[in-house]
Amino acid sequence: MSTENLTNDEAKKRLKDMVEDIKVAMFATRLNKQPLSVVPMHTKEVDKEGNIWFLSGNNSDHNSDLLKNSKTQLLYSDPNAMKFVSVYGDAEIVTDQAVLDELYNKKDNAWFDGAEDPNLTAIKFHPKEAAYWNNDSNKLVTFFKLQAAAVTGDDKDIGKSGKMDL
Repeated sequence: MSTENLTNDEAKKRLKDMVEDIKVAMFATRLNKQPLSVVPMHTKEVDKEGNIWFLSGNNSDHNSDLLKNSKTQLLYSDPNAMKFVSVYGDAEIVTDQAVLDELYNKKDNAWFDGAEDPNLTAIKFHPKEAAYWNNDSNKLVTFFKLQAAAVTGDDKDIGKSGKMDL
């Protein structure tokens, strides 16, 4: 696996592409305590600045955790596509109705009573740093690369990994 560290706009673009492709994050709060508090969260969007947006219930444990400590870790994983992202940053709770209206869609009716639900909030995650692992080849190509490396003893270059300075 080759290393490719990214910065600035290049890092933001790679993060946006991978996050929007995977969609669901394991959203970890209480990073200073054990065990961490971790819940699956569906990514609503990644904005132009690279912030990652979610919808959340005002009375949820993770909202309560964020009021005490904004430090957050997001873990995105798609084992079938061999794509993985770990993102560290700060999160804030947003109650601006215009933001809620923009992020809300019909699928969210399973959790909330519309965009005006008094329990509805948005979470704006500000990424600071991230690490990624990505295999651009399909499984069959990866399999053959691994087999060839086993036979020849050559290094197996089956993807990229690196840090993203955001």
